Formats: sequence, C-alpha cells, structure tokens
Amino acid sequence: MSSPPVCVCVCVCVSLQQSCQKPVDKYIEYDPVIILIDALLCKTQAFRHILFNTSLNIHWKLCVFCLLCEAYLRWSLLPGSEQSTDPADIIRYTKEWEFYGMFGLAALELLAFCGSVLFFLWVAVARLRGGTLEFSLLVRALLLSCYGKCLLIPAVIWEHDYSPLCLGLIKLFVLTSNSQAIRVILNSSRRVSLMAVGLGLLSETCVAQLCKKLPWSIQDTLTLTSAPP
Repeated sequence: MSSPPVCVCVCVCVSLQQSCQKPVDKYIEYDPVIILIDALLCKTQAFRHILFNTSLNIHWKLCVFCLLCEAYLRWSLLPGSEQSTDPADIIRYTKEWEFYGMFGLAALELLAFCGSVLFFLWVAVARLRGGTLEFSLLVRALLLSCYGKCLLIPAVIWEHDYSPLCLGLIKLFVLTSNSQAIRVILNSSRRVSLMAVGLGLLSETCVAQLCKKLPWSIQDTLTLTSAPP
C-alpha cells in the first residue's frame, strides 16, 4: 500500500527537474550544519534554500542582535571605554549612554543601506524593466544575509593587533552575502547586485560621516548648555 505514493513522488521530482533543467533543491535532505557551512561559503543554492524553502522568520531578531554586536564593538573602541580589571565596572558600562548612541548610529546606517538598495532595485527592475519587486522578501533577504556581523563577537573577545583587518574582512563578507541574497531573490546578474550593494555602502558611509559632524552627542550638548556664558 505504501509503494505507489513513493513512485508518484519520484516521478514528480524527475518531471520538475526536466522542466526547469535544474537540479531539485538538494538541501531539503541535508543536515542544517551543512546548509550553514554552504551559506558561509556564499553558495547561491544554500541561499535559495534558506530564503524560499524554509520558514525562517528570525530576520528581525537577527537584525537587533547584529546591531547590538556592532554597537558594542564601536562603543568599546571609543576613547575612555578601556577595559578595567574591576568587575563592578561592568554594571557601569551597561548604563553608559554612548552604547545606546552607537546602537542608534548602527541602526541608522543599516536603514540607509537597505533603503538605498531597495530604491536602486526598484528603479532598475520595476521602473526600467517593468518587473515587480516583493519588498518584504527583499528586506528579509537583506537582513538574513547580514548574519556575518555575528563574527564581530569573536573579534571583540579575541582582540589583537589585526582587529582592523578582521573587521574589514567581516564587512566584505557581509556585503558579499548581501549581493548573493539579491541575486537569489531577483534571479539577476552579478552586476546588478553589486551595483545595488555598492550604492547601499556609499549611502551608509555618507550617513556615518554626516553623523560624525553633527552634534549628536547628548553629553556634549548638556555640557554646552550648562556652561556659563
């Protein structure tokens, strides 16, 4: 009684493979660890499986976690945030306003990056080519492909003289993952995805430089306000 359904399933898989001339999603039967390794290698099939064939809805949680990691790294590099041997300083560190400022700055830069990427893809695909964009799916893909920012944790824990090089490599890895995610969602060329990521990186850099020139520091503002004329 159980053999006919098995035969039917096999026939369906073969027909799908012959119709699209592409192999069936092989990651359905793979262990999640193998899928994660292939995703770390930025393989398009692994990205396609995660984005289309899974119900992974942790992109917002992952986004907040990555922003916290990036904010802590930036905060730890600020002058006056040196490590202390006193355990009581940990409580004081968690109350420092600079950390929340770094979190807001990281969130603003991510918003500028995603907004620029979505705008470019809307112009390039929807307006020029007459296609349609699923913005919710693109946002999910962009946020999930930022998982490389989790590598900031070991970069902070095992701090050494090569930290700037490590941070640069992590940034390059995240941008590569973003490009692969865009290619998978839109089935576009590598040139389109690289142009979108490049524009997003440019907007992110401009926002970061603009925020550095603005008097956004609350402590400096209060100091200037309370200072005598």
